[in-house]
Amino acid sequence: MQKPTLFGYGLTTKAIANTLDGGCIFFDDNIKEPFTDEQNNQVFPSAMFDPSQSELEVTTPSVKPANPLITKARHLMSEYDYFAKTMPFSIWISGTNGKTTTTQMITHLLAKRGAVSGGNIGTPLAELDPNAPIWVLESSSFTLHHTHIASPNIYLLLPITPDHLDWHGTPQQYEADKLRPLLTMKEGELALIPKGLNLPQTNAFVVEYDSAEFLADYFNIDASKIRFKAAFLEDALVALAVTKVLFDEVDYDLINSFRLDHHRQEEKQDRFGRLWVNDSKATNLDATIQAIKGYNDRFIRLIIGGDDKGVDLTPLFELLTAQNVKLYTIGSNSERLAALSERYDIDYLACTVLDNAVQSIAQERSDNDVALLSPAAASLDQFKSYKERGEIFFRLVENL
Repeated sequence: MQKPTLFGYGLTTKAIANTLDGGCIFFDDNIKEPFTDEQNNQVFPSAMFDPSQSELEVTTPSVKPANPLITKARHLMSEYDYFAKTMPFSIWISGTNGKTTTTQMITHLLAKRGAVSGGNIGTPLAELDPNAPIWVLESSSFTLHHTHIASPNIYLLLPITPDHLDWHGTPQQYEADKLRPLLTMKEGELALIPKGLNLPQTNAFVVEYDSAEFLADYFNIDASKIRFKAAFLEDALVALAVTKVLFDEVDYDLINSFRLDHHRQEEKQDRFGRLWVNDSKATNLDATIQAIKGYNDRFIRLIIGGDDKGVDLTPLFELLTAQNVKLYTIGSNSERLAALSERYDIDYLACTVLDNAVQSIAQERSDNDVALLSPAAASLDQFKSYKERGEIFFRLVENL
């Protein structure tokens, strides 16, 4: 394969360089002085990129469209485009929330048929087995924005709400990037898309859905036999729809044997038998809305807050007005959350940090309510990652 100029010295681009035995050229915004790494790759500051000296560029997904590297590039490809010619039968999964879980569920169901998973789930395409019969790819809106050649055989779009607006610019551009795979899909290829979106012209066979009930009915799946609830039930139905379409198979025992990741509505009881739920991976609005719906049969003590990336939070607060809930705010958007709580007349306590929130809840709660960490925000204002936030949360609960 042709050696490209690589934008961003990160996981995706390093993996590409490794498959080419090194000797590649990188440009990265965080590099101040040029250097040569152990693989004989040359790494330069972004300002040194000269488009006239490059015949092909591949970008790491996170580089923004307005970045000078992107605007100067003349032959830009995404990671997906670079591997388009060698990509086997592929299933792409995208959406605002639930991408990882659905990708894992599908891979779990198709493992016996040799499927492997990669993409945004953590494994770069360069590290996937090219001889595997099926690639199941978690596909971020960043990757899709830069993709113009590669195309899925099946595209599964989970429900979307505005996210990463600091990257995409507008909700309309975010939606357009999520729908971009439809532009290159062929006749007879399946696209499962939420109703109500502005669909582009496509040759794909598009099924628009609006609920778990629709999915169960359309694909003839008995939802009562599936152990998951709320958003995870919908994820499971989407996954089973794939095996139904490809192999006319619905394996309830197999889907029910799937185990959710840590930090996704992960339940723990403290030494007093009270329920605490770690949903730290809920870094956006929709994820928190789904978590609340999953526990709306109990009084919810909701720990919320962090870096919300400027997203409009009013849909969440409109939902909260109909819930039995008290908020415990943490993170950099605490003042914004306080203002919204007062506007919507929702009980709240400004806690600033997670430790204060856990201690306050422990003193106030009863045996029958639920303490839910579902921040609707990224974690980097106070933590290294959502994983660290969830781990600290459970450690605080264990020490009560």
